[in-house]
Amino acid sequence: MTYKIINANDACELLKQGKAKFVDIRDPQSFDQGRIKGALRLDNNNVSQFVGEESKDQPLVVCCYHGMSSQSAAQFLADQGFKEVYSLEGGFEFWKSCQPDWCE
Repeated sequence: MTYKIINANDACELLKQGKAKFVDIRDPQSFDQGRIKGALRLDNNNVSQFVGEESKDQPLVVCCYHGMSSQSAAQFLADQGFKEVYSLEGGFEFWKSCQPDWCE
């Protein structure tokens, strides 16, 4: 199983419909300064718990700074059995420029 790249507009549609879970792998300070609405920060300290407790059937969108680091994280999550995993193209930096109403 592998992940797919998703653009901000398509990812925002999933968010609006409540169909996907969003995870953010950026550092705590960046996450606290701004994030996609409802996103969960995921790091080495909570990834095992996340993998063990979350539904593998719900689409999962992985976000980082610019869309590069999220690709390896998305592949890791796909390897853990998540069936529909996306890496957010352009990362949060692009997201906040085109989807400002969906940031917190």
